[in-house]
Amino acid sequence: MKTDDFDYFLPEKLIAQFPPGERGDSRLLVFNRNSNRIIHSHFSEITGFFNNKDMLVFNNTRVIPARLFGKKESGGKIEVLLVRELEDGLWEAMIKASNSPSAGVKLKLEDEIDAVVLKKKDNTFILRLESRNNLKDTINRVGKIPLPPYIKREESSIDRERYQNVFARKDGAVAAPTAGLHFTDDILNEISEGGIKKEMITLHVGPGTFKPVRTENIEDHDMHREYFEVPETAAGRINDVKISGGRIVAVGTTVARALESSYSKGKVLPKKDWTGIFIHPGCRMNVVDCLVTNFHLPKSTLLMLVAAMVGTEKLKEIYNEAVANKYRFFSYGDAMLIL
Repeated sequence: MKTDDFDYFLPEKLIAQFPPGERGDSRLLVFNRNSNRIIHSHFSEITGFFNNKDMLVFNNTRVIPARLFGKKESGGKIEVLLVRELEDGLWEAMIKASNSPSAGVKLKLEDEIDAVVLKKKDNTFILRLESRNNLKDTINRVGKIPLPPYIKREESSIDRERYQNVFARKDGAVAAPTAGLHFTDDILNEISEGGIKKEMITLHVGPGTFKPVRTENIEDHDMHREYFEVPETAAGRINDVKISGGRIVAVGTTVARALESSYSKGKVLPKKDWTGIFIHPGCRMNVVDCLVTNFHLPKSTLLMLVAAMVGTEKLKEIYNEAVANKYRFFSYGDAMLIL
């Protein structure tokens, strides 16, 4: 398969730069694979597409304000994106600077965090961070939300709330699992009141989620790795739903990656691991029956995951329909439900 097979035309004006006025006000494009029909709906009506045999699985990762600005000892400006904490005070990070810093270089970030570059690791750096106050509290206070590169503006106060799921609990992501951004507390309560099951897993979204596929053939793409956890209780409940004939609804591609990475010998296993799974057309979904997702970038691995569920040609038809109907695209955009 060629990467160009996953390209499509998108007017720039359809790339959402801000979230909708109220969380949950998004539109919802529904594609039913059995009937081969597209339905145009609203996200507030999503519970009507499920029944009490079904289970929605959410990703409870929380976006950390991982973007920090500062200076090197020499005075040169620098931008740091914290990728993951390796141990207390030790972080893997990406650094943007006029000259790449070498080991031993000291940094001053946001005037409150002292950092030392310990070494370079591929395209990232290992940093030792220190603060006069609690380091994590300082990062949460002075750090900026790392908005995706296609949002052409600086972080605003609204992003602190809206680029975070209402059920986010576990710090570790540098990008939001955006399918969950549409859910409100009222919608979650409606799901429970309807007898529809819910479960939480964790996958910490990394910066690789925005990495484009640059190879001519998609099989040659070097897939990024992300850390995930499927708790024992969640695995057991998911298996019970599958056995009883219910549907597993993955809320987002991150949930789909975690669940399919946990599947072995006919069931989901409890697991804490790193996954580099690349789901594309030709791959079989063993766990996920339905998917709630946003509209994804052209030539992206996320788009290819959706194509694995609906087929490449049908995906093009759906996306052309979404463009024609002026759906809003990407992180702060509208939603899609695959049944």
